[in-house]
Amino acid sequence: MTPNQYCQDKAAASGSSFYYSFRALKPKVRDGITAFYALCRELDDVVDECSDSNIARIKLAWWRSEIVRMYEGHPEHPVTQALHASVHERNIPLEWLEEIVDGMEMDLDQQRYDDYKTLLLYCHRAAGVVGQVAAEIFGYQNRQTLKYAHELGLAFQLTNIIRDVGEDAGRGRIYLPVDELEQFNVKPADLLNRKHTDEFESLMRFQYERATQAYDRALSLLPSEDRKSQRAGLAMAAIYRAILEEIRNDGFHVLDKRTSLSPLRKLWLAWKTMTFA
Repeated sequence: MTPNQYCQDKAAASGSSFYYSFRALKPKVRDGITAFYALCRELDDVVDECSDSNIARIKLAWWRSEIVRMYEGHPEHPVTQALHASVHERNIPLEWLEEIVDGMEMDLDQQRYDDYKTLLLYCHRAAGVVGQVAAEIFGYQNRQTLKYAHELGLAFQLTNIIRDVGEDAGRGRIYLPVDELEQFNVKPADLLNRKHTDEFESLMRFQYERATQAYDRALSLLPSEDRKSQRAGLAMAAIYRAILEEIRNDGFHVLDKRTSLSPLRKLWLAWKTMTFA
């Protein structure tokens, strides 16, 4: 199996919205972004699948070393072997990939966030920087596109937080800020016990409004000359916003189920956006 095929299989197995957005890209760009997505999946799997946090730290430390090896020109893992060319051709800073690992490591150290300002650091590392790396791989003319990509990454993360409230609570993680839980009179135990109340629905509507505003800000920052090169990101935004609307239309019942779109609908949204972006 080649490194690129390994990454392709990793991306396809996840069933993620991102995978559907990559399919229409030119082969070189598609291989680069798929390899980067596969790296993010590998890092995410370390945190989600290791029940022992010490083992997870050891694995993340190995990935830190592997990322450095990739920049030095001798990667060992299929993912970094596939990503190596894009990293050097697009001059992607090593510090960006290290920040992504930092974000994954935060999940081992922190299960609560006092306020939205504190949560933003996590979102920056886990998603904002991811957006910037993706924008570099897609290519751009105007550097303001990096601001768009960062904001879009935050919007994706806020959507993930809303969608995965119940799933994350089952892992002992609550990303909804503590002060906002208190503001809406929602107790952490309500999330752990899957207790859907009017107060919880009001809290989630507040989170929904924040996420939609992030999408609007992101799109307002994208320069017109880069809409074509960034169309894969726009396709992802169309899919993620559709998920967000499904959650809202369902009354924010995210404690006992995970909202998703069918593969056919994802393909349709991705094709439509990629074609008319």
